Amino acid sequence: MQIIVVSRHLKSARTITIMPRHVLATVALFVALVLLTAFGFSMISLHFRLPVVEEILLSMQQQETRKTRDYITNNLELMATRLGELQGRMLQLDSLGERVSSLAGVKSSRKAVNPDGKPGQGGPFLPEPMSATELQQEIERLAVVLDQRTDELAYMEFKLLEKRVEQRLMPTTLPVKNAILGSAFGYRNDPFAGLRSRHDGLDFSAPTGTPVSAAADGVVLAAVFHPEYGNMIDIDHGDGLSSRYAHLATMTVVESKIVRRGEKIGTVGSTGRSTGPHLHFEVQMLGVPQNPATFLKRGEAFAHSSRR
Repeated sequence: MQIIVVSRHLKSARTITIMPRHVLATVALFVALVLLTAFGFSMISLHFRLPVVEEILLSMQQQETRKTRDYITNNLELMATRLGELQGRMLQLDSLGERVSSLAGVKSSRKAVNPDGKPGQGGPFLPEPMSATELQQEIERLAVVLDQRTDELAYMEFKLLEKRVEQRLMPTTLPVKNAILGSAFGYRNDPFAGLRSRHDGLDFSAPTGTPVSAAADGVVLAAVFHPEYGNMIDIDHGDGLSSRYAHLATMTVVESKIVRRGEKIGTVGSTGRSTGPHLHFEVQMLGVPQNPATFLKRGEAFAHSSRR
């Protein structure tokens, strides 16, 4: 860029050429002057402690302090809220754990709040403020305890499921309702030969046609006619446990059918080696006869039947 200067004091016009470096130098000089002026003013203000500057600096410090305090306060409130939530969940899990452990028959590994021998405690609640570090440590501790409680409940859930499956597969349901208990398990005089013989089940006397139900869930192993047992049904309950229903008049299930506890499988009769209508009921473990009363006594119906 060129600038032409004309004046009456000059004999001729002058031409001034301005290069980009001249512009940059001018701008740099201006910025330097501004910074030096500001620095100088600040130094003078600090040296002579001008009230206006002190108020500005104090106001800035107070704002920063307020922001920091608000940030810390908000974080502490959030941490305290989180701690309260964890403590509430702890109380709920403790209460639920006690109920579930009693149902599952599992003894809790935790001690009671007031175990025997420990003196009672009480008094007004006077909480002591906790620091941020203490709050964080307490939150981490409760998080670990919550994980332990969760594992305990998961184990109790497994035990409950195991117990439920075991109960459904255990032959504890009376196979004939309103029946009279006849021959018991063990030795007796044979009704035909009159000699001492072994009786591997229980006899339930009932009219012909009385419904016969499965004592537990299982799979029908056999539904056939046997020369001595007559119409006979064997049900497999798993783990080597099975039950037998003999002398039936009719059979309403077939081999390999899945049956449920209490489901009708036939009717009382007097087929096979029998002196009259009744149900011969057996329970076997790995082919070895067991006393059915040991299983049936867990059911309420058998208690009423045995008192007849």
